[in-house]
Amino acid sequence: MLHLEWPWVFALLPLPWIIYRFWPAAKQEDAALLVPFFERLPTTGTAVSGPSKTLWLRILMLTLIWLATLTAAARPMWVGDAISMPASGRDLLLSVDISGSMETRDMQWQGEGYDRLSIVKMVVGDFVKRREADRLGLILFGSRAYLQAPLTFDRTTVNQLLQEAQLGFAGEKTAIGDAIGLGVKRLRERPQDSRVMILLTDGANTSGQISPLKAAELAAKAKVKIYTIGVGADEMVTPGLFGSSFGARRINPSADLDESTLKSIAQQTGGIYFRARSPEDLQTIYLQLDKLEPIDQEAEVFRPTQSLFYWALALALGLCAFMFLQRLAQDLWHKLALSENNGPTQTKGEKRHA
Repeated sequence: MLHLEWPWVFALLPLPWIIYRFWPAAKQEDAALLVPFFERLPTTGTAVSGPSKTLWLRILMLTLIWLATLTAAARPMWVGDAISMPASGRDLLLSVDISGSMETRDMQWQGEGYDRLSIVKMVVGDFVKRREADRLGLILFGSRAYLQAPLTFDRTTVNQLLQEAQLGFAGEKTAIGDAIGLGVKRLRERPQDSRVMILLTDGANTSGQISPLKAAELAAKAKVKIYTIGVGADEMVTPGLFGSSFGARRINPSADLDESTLKSIAQQTGGIYFRARSPEDLQTIYLQLDKLEPIDQEAEVFRPTQSLFYWALALALGLCAFMFLQRLAQDLWHKLALSENNGPTQTKGEKRHA
């Protein structure tokens, strides 16, 4: 469908005629034209009875140029058929802890040890790829919380930003309350039945301007459901002297995990608390989260547009170039005709002397 962005521009269509009709003509002084070679000028034997064909052609060309210029100024564009974007899922905001404690290498995967953040990137990255119908956003938090990716259907970009997250980028401490508060702020404008946050951490709140429980109250009032995940093994063996088993001891690397607070956050907001002690546990948790019932939302509709003004502009410029070249050719032809008529001739009564 053809659409004009500024159709009112065509109100200027009669402007050249108005200027010609009402603008006072320039005063001209009559001057005699001496043509010494008048006898040699060709004559047609007929008188001019009206505007010549050349004049009418010139008027037509100028009219087309003016019409093409106005068409380009009106910004014509082709509007395609309406396309509906999928919007049947939820608004999922992923909050991931990247504090210094996420560097703990207590995750075993295929016989090798990995730090917690590496396993989170692997599992959450797969989760992001599967959520085709959801708007996804990403919050990274440490001592402070940052919105790394706003809610979007672009799962590839969200996953890329997650994979690029670095340990300690947001500080060494953990601001769980700030992460929840930032998420509530971003989800508040979305439909109430689709506001979901998945918060993953391995510690307790040690930083931030708002406590986790206070932030959970705000989330509950805003109808934001929060699923909390505590990640970290219950036991790991620290190497002994020179990396040997001598002096090795077993410790609980998740001693700082505040499970009671995470459970309270989930309970207040209508979510569920999950405990991930291994990569397999984390995978199972996100598979369960995949089963969240989709919420029907109003589909986002857009129409693809293609600008067409450059075609009209090209036509106007092409006609101007044609008129310029035509005038140039006429002037050149007249000069050649005059030069031929001004060549050496013999006048009457002129005699040659030997």
